[in-house]
Amino acid sequence: MKTRFAPSPTGPLHLGHGFSACTAAEMAEAAGGTFLLRIEDIDQSRARPEWEALIYEDLAWLGLAWPTPVMRQSERQAAYDAALDRLWSDGLLYPCTCTRRDIAEATRAPQEGAPLLGPDGVIYPGTCRGRCRKGPRPLGAVLRLDMAAAVARCTPEALRFVETGAGLAGEQGEITLAPQGLVDRVGDVVLCRRDMATSYHLSVVVDDAAQEITHVVRGRDLFEATAIHVVLQALLRLQVPVYHHHRLIRDAVGKRLAKRDDARALSAYRDAGLSVSEVRALWSDPQG
Repeated sequence: MKTRFAPSPTGPLHLGHGFSACTAAEMAEAAGGTFLLRIEDIDQSRARPEWEALIYEDLAWLGLAWPTPVMRQSERQAAYDAALDRLWSDGLLYPCTCTRRDIAEATRAPQEGAPLLGPDGVIYPGTCRGRCRKGPRPLGAVLRLDMAAAVARCTPEALRFVETGAGLAGEQGEITLAPQGLVDRVGDVVLCRRDMATSYHLSVVVDDAAQEITHVVRGRDLFEATAIHVVLQALLRLQVPVYHHHRLIRDAVGKRLAKRDDARALSAYRDAGLSVSEVRALWSDPQG
């Protein structure tokens, strides 16, 4: 078994991050496997060296260890370009010039009703879907995946994954993705952003395959995104790992923790004198 924890150095790790990292590490250890750390720093406008340094400090304080050097996404653009080139040459990507305002206005049209939400927010209405896809892949452009064309390339056997945690509705075992459901409830997601020449969905799939991750351990809030990742794995002919989506750590009123909630930062608890065992106890008692 090979698991990983892949934080972004855009703020301090909070209790939920600690829980996720320890869950992944403990699963690997119990199976005699390997736990990896990966730094997801593709958003260079927000990534900071001091936050990356704090990630190492926090995880070491929790007692975790990992092989070095760690993989850093900012050093892997060539791998993402190769994946994008392949999808473009297969006719599965198209350039999109829509702004967020354009999409919001299109989905607010009276005949459309309330906008549908997918793993990436409002489902794209397909405004640019008919744009030219011939010639070299356009650089510096936003590229979307034509989900209908994508699922048409996938066999039913490819649109499956195994869940050993629990999905949003408690799903476990082998889960089959319905092609039309992917079109209607996921839509044409962005795989290449103008500001970073890739996207989270593309990068995470390419990197998990490169590191031969066998079990992806992450929060339940990413369960729906797994559908996108399985489609990309099928299109790029990558191995589909087992997925384990764990419960989320929430605050006293049930709100999911976020990096902006610095009061729940692991470093804040450490600075306050709490021990690792006391922090672990907070995972089951967030009001503490």
